[in-house]
Amino acid sequence: MSQQREADNTGRKSVALVLGSGGARGYAHIGVIEELEARGYRVVAISGCSMGALVGGVYAAGELAAYRDWVCRLDYFDVLRLVDVTWSPMGAMRANKVMGKLESLIGDTRIEDLEIPVTTVATDLTRQREVWFQSGSLLEAIRASIAVPGVITPVHRGDQVLVDGGLLNPLPIIPTVSAQADCVLAVNATAHSPRPVTLEELLPPEEVAEEQAREKSREAGGVDFASWIDGVRGATRRLFDGFGNTNATTSTNGGRSEVDEALERGRREWGRLDMVLASFDITQAALAKYKVAGYPPDVLIEVPKTVCGAYEFHRAEALISLGRHLAVEALDRFEGRAHPGWGSPSIVVETPTREGQEGEGVS
Repeated sequence: MSQQREADNTGRKSVALVLGSGGARGYAHIGVIEELEARGYRVVAISGCSMGALVGGVYAAGELAAYRDWVCRLDYFDVLRLVDVTWSPMGAMRANKVMGKLESLIGDTRIEDLEIPVTTVATDLTRQREVWFQSGSLLEAIRASIAVPGVITPVHRGDQVLVDGGLLNPLPIIPTVSAQADCVLAVNATAHSPRPVTLEELLPPEEVAEEQAREKSREAGGVDFASWIDGVRGATRRLFDGFGNTNATTSTNGGRSEVDEALERGRREWGRLDMVLASFDITQAALAKYKVAGYPPDVLIEVPKTVCGAYEFHRAEALISLGRHLAVEALDRFEGRAHPGWGSPSIVVETPTREGQEGEGVS
């Protein structure tokens, strides 16, 4: 249990927290939560989708510190080993290895037993509507919410086929509307920006130097992001090309082997997978705008989708730092303080108003 929940709640500001989808960018949620706790806010409700459901659920279960320690130790090869490849047409990855780690943290925790009310959002492909998990297995709820269509295999529950909630609602604000909170804070990790924004542009100079040092250390170890992606391409090659083995046999096509041809086709198919992820990001960014317009939160923190790829899970430390710095800026504005001045507020942070906005129904 966190120090925040052990403390006396009297007189402390309460917040309903909305954590959106966004793949690796969702690590920023951890930094946001850390800043809220540092300022004495009491989280009284959490609504999350995809990576937001994962971080929010782990936090509500009191295991965020352990999860943070784990993800900050992941390097390229660790992430590659977590790519749990399957050959199902329903998705390229089962996510069993990631879920195994989560199970070791949260076990058989049930949502209704958590001290903080939690809602995780998935999408039912069968009925084409949102599914809100507000009771039952927390682990199953997280697994359903992170199942990116075509990438991670869906969860089958009865006649439901459950996939990533970001397909319909990447920023689930509505479940927090009834919460008895002093404010609603939402973190959109798939935000549009007027131009491509890098992670380094948004961090203070000392944090940029630390991230550059980490990158140099990775490169000194003989691994760079390009080679990591090549490794993932190799791992998924059989799925996309349909080869049951990788024995090199020479073809009559100019002396090229089947493996060479498979690799070439695998690169083309991985390009298609990249397109699926990029398209999903764009769709979520547009949907998030509509959700914010319908129910504007008191504080909106926007993480531009260009700061990193959805699968750059080896950059946890920098992304957590980004989340904390964006939270400092957003909360300073909300509380009427001056902000530190790094980054570009016009790109990443807005504090919307509820006035003149109309609501929307639940799917």
